[in-house]
Amino acid sequence: MPEKDLFEYAIVRIVPKVEREEFINVGVILYCAKQKFLQAIFTIHEERLRAFCTKTDLAELKEHLDSYNNICKGTPGSGPIGQLDLASRFRWLTATRSTVVQSSKVHPGLTENPVETLQKLYAQLVL
Repeated sequence: MPEKDLFEYAIVRIVPKVEREEFINVGVILYCAKQKFLQAIFTIHEERLRAFCTKTDLAELKEHLDSYNNICKGTPGSGPIGQLDLASRFRWLTATRSTVVQSSKVHPGLTENPVETLQKLYAQLVL
């Protein structure tokens, strides 16, 4: 039986009106140190979002979520945060914020395949 590695994940959510504390799950970030894996996956369900807030700027939200992906990948345009090591990037992305784009607390688990685990969590928690 293959060895399972520790992973950590957080749910990314949109909080259209921070003062109301209502949110919509839009993605998952998964980090597995042993496999040197950091990846996020997102979907904005526009109809759900419009039900919460009709004035949300979807283009701006998509830019913010794209920046999460760029930081995960460490692309050249991801700024100084994207140049940090994987653990530091994950911690920065999952830090507590009181903004429109937030993440849940970090949760642990064990996985043989972080890509499959990310897809499974995404299907369960976002779709």
